[in-house]
Amino acid sequence: MQSLFRDFFGRPYLLLSLTSLFWAGNIVLGRYAAGHVPPVALSFIRWTGAFLILIAFAWPFLKRDWPTIRSHLPIMLILTLAGITIYNSLAYWGLEHTQAINALLITSAHPLLVAGWSFVLYRERLTVWQVIGIALSLGGVLIVLTRGDVSALMAVRFNIGDLIFFSAQIVYSFYATLIKSRPIIHPISFLAFTIGAGALMLSPVYAAEIAAGRTFVLDLKAILILAYITVFPSLLAYLFFNRGIELIGPNRAAPFYHLIPIFGSALAIVFLGERFELFHAAGYVCVLAGIFIGTRGRAG
Repeated sequence: MQSLFRDFFGRPYLLLSLTSLFWAGNIVLGRYAAGHVPPVALSFIRWTGAFLILIAFAWPFLKRDWPTIRSHLPIMLILTLAGITIYNSLAYWGLEHTQAINALLITSAHPLLVAGWSFVLYRERLTVWQVIGIALSLGGVLIVLTRGDVSALMAVRFNIGDLIFFSAQIVYSFYATLIKSRPIIHPISFLAFTIGAGALMLSPVYAAEIAAGRTFVLDLKAILILAYITVFPSLLAYLFFNRGIELIGPNRAAPFYHLIPIFGSALAIVFLGERFELFHAAGYVCVLAGIFIGTRGRAG
């Protein structure tokens, strides 16, 4: 069983693909939850629940790695603030004011933002293969989202929610880039610390949201939404994403972000009864080809 787990966590492309699948569901559900569960409540409950699930397994690793965590506390807190606290609150807030297709389009900028942060933080440049891969996969995303008519982009109207969601992507791409500088500790220790500290950072903001009268009813709809986002895009996706970055670096991992809108469209086909069209196939092929090309060469 241990060898099976080691083999699984040694496959960065599989881990990053599953991450994109879980995050696609998070965007769809985040938009679905808009107006039902307030954004900070969604983020706070998400991370508090994930921490409570994880801590029983993570405690031995946290105890062992605590001296290293304490000696690298500033960067651990920066990563927590960016990747857990700020990013999720902004993303859910933005989804209250925008459409899912806008959010999916905006996520397509993630690889370019990672490239920018990689240059700012580490003076790293994209390889030719990575540029080609990002461009090709971005083209595939646009084919799917515009249903094969790229001129339809002219009809997309952006609003304040789009600006907020784009700001969230800037913050998260910073996290995705900086994570390569995290201390060498067990992945479960890293995840447990960041989500636990992130929930603590969110607690006063959540209290302010409640004081402002933004509450929700814990009905079946809310329970199902919270259950999904606590386990899949939180615990599993962050664990898989962090491991994928560790194995191949942020620049080579960035094109996998283009799988999010692709998976989003596939989920709509499966669960919402949308038809599979030729443009879907063309877009999927472009994204997969872009990922294949973009992951060539050295880690970045």
